Amino acid sequence: MGVLVSRNRWWTSWAGGVALAAALTVSPFAFAFDTVRFNVTSDDADLAQSLRRVSVLLATQNAGETTAQDLFAAARGEYARLIAALYARGYYAPVIRVQVNGREAATIPPLDAPAVVDTVSVTVDPGPRFAFARASVTPLAVGTALPSAFRTGQPAESGRVQEAVTVAVDGWRDLGHAKATPSGQNIVADHNTATLSADVTLNPGPVLRFGPLTVTGLTRMSERRTRKIAGLPEGAVFSPAELDRAAERLRRTGVFRSVVLSEDETIIAPDLLGITAALAEEKPKRYSLGAEIASFEGLTLSGYWLHRNLLGGAERFTIDTEVANIGAQNSGVDYALGVTLDRPATLTADTSLGVNFRLAHVDEEDYRANSATAGLGFTHIFSRTLTARVGLQYDYLKGSDASGDFLYRNLALPIGATWDRRDSPTDPTRGFFLDGEAKPFVGFGTTDSGVRLAFDGRIYRGLGAGNRLVLAARLQMGAIQGASLLGTPRDDLFSSGGGGTVRGQPYQSLGVNVLRTGTLFSTGGTRFAAASLEARIKVTEKIGIVGFVDAGSVGITGFTDTSSDWHAGAGIGLRYATGFGPIRVDVAAPVRGTTGEGVQVYVGIGQSF
Repeated sequence: MGVLVSRNRWWTSWAGGVALAAALTVSPFAFAFDTVRFNVTSDDADLAQSLRRVSVLLATQNAGETTAQDLFAAARGEYARLIAALYARGYYAPVIRVQVNGREAATIPPLDAPAVVDTVSVTVDPGPRFAFARASVTPLAVGTALPSAFRTGQPAESGRVQEAVTVAVDGWRDLGHAKATPSGQNIVADHNTATLSADVTLNPGPVLRFGPLTVTGLTRMSERRTRKIAGLPEGAVFSPAELDRAAERLRRTGVFRSVVLSEDETIIAPDLLGITAALAEEKPKRYSLGAEIASFEGLTLSGYWLHRNLLGGAERFTIDTEVANIGAQNSGVDYALGVTLDRPATLTADTSLGVNFRLAHVDEEDYRANSATAGLGFTHIFSRTLTARVGLQYDYLKGSDASGDFLYRNLALPIGATWDRRDSPTDPTRGFFLDGEAKPFVGFGTTDSGVRLAFDGRIYRGLGAGNRLVLAARLQMGAIQGASLLGTPRDDLFSSGGGGTVRGQPYQSLGVNVLRTGTLFSTGGTRFAAASLEARIKVTEKIGIVGFVDAGSVGITGFTDTSSDWHAGAGIGLRYATGFGPIRVDVAAPVRGTTGEGVQVYVGIGQSF
């Protein structure tokens, strides 16, 4: 951008250069100290507040740095900071006075700095706001639309010019012109008419193709596997989106602490553009411990040990364990141990292979069982928000209930997809989450064949400044098709109650009653639905309160037959924000149904859904 003329006679050439470079901001602050007097001669309260926010002097005062040396240095830097902020809003003819002990700070030689500073005053006359007389960037790639704010007659904010140039350059880069760059500019401010003329020309450069990928920074990771994971299509027409996808593939392995993919400066004849991946590896091992507690279900302890790069190809090896229902009121202790090996970039750069094995023991109110599961599956990532999965697994479940012993064995083919458009997985304020799975299974022995269907949908809406009120809703549904109730593996049946479905009702307290071998006992159902509504209110930046109501229904053939029943719970919760998600405390009580009595308490990390 060319140098603009100002009617301010105090700021120096170096200050103007800094001001044209960028408009810097700092956090808002309180004015507790009276030494600095700051005045803006404008009726625009928003402009005045913006200038106060970027003021070096007010920031220095707020930080308690009020020695003569601190204040004089801040006063010298005040001009450039304020000019940059004014240019960013389209004010190119300001008058700025910064006086230290009554003298203009810009006229005080550094070697004659005052030993004592009694008063500092800042007066800003923004002058007229400039508008665009001309606004053009040429040539433009086909399909490129410049920002609507970069138009004749619109406020000539300095950032609008850079924004328009960026959009124009990106338009050419999207078509493979990787070296598109501004080649000329003519930016003139007319102070008589308070207008700004901005004409920028571009040089699109040639269409380029992806050249070789150079990898740096590896210590334990295989270079061959690194290239395969990145999946950069060497020889294909250059695409910024494809470059971003390659970087994202490397990041999501978890192997690298830092991933930077940059374009080489020189072109390899005739049209290849080399890419350099500068990588820094993470520590290979990690472990985690977690705990949740509920008044009825008791304490749940969980943990895992992870190796991010087991064989040098970003293989994630995980051993996880969980002990649940410690101190539960109506069930025994459950425990599980699982081993998982995930390998990225299998079949395609966006497809990972997972192999898992899991042993578990459950001691529920209505049955006890030991189980083993072994399987493998593929997960394909279509985008940052959409993934799909398919697998093959063998399930073994042996146990007993009030009617006697049972044994279930089946081979399943789970197929599912997740669409996650939330702004945060632990504390969402907008967006939605959808997950659906169909699990066809073939039973052996006394186990039936059928399909298990499950759905989980969540939606979030933030209201007010800073999303101080968030409305959240959740719907869960499930069904067993083709298999009978008693021919379906017990751990595939549906129950309701507890922190994951209906708070205020005991864990898995709602099921169905069936008669077998002359014995009446309770088990899960083949139909399930649950709904939850929450209103989350932010009281302070750290503390929030939540009101909620949950309801659930379980049946055999539907939700209106004689075997189906439903219950509900409601309560309030407290949230305390941390860097890794809010700490959650919910207190709930039953409001409908016969499965629970009294208050239930739930403690965990992250929102309930």
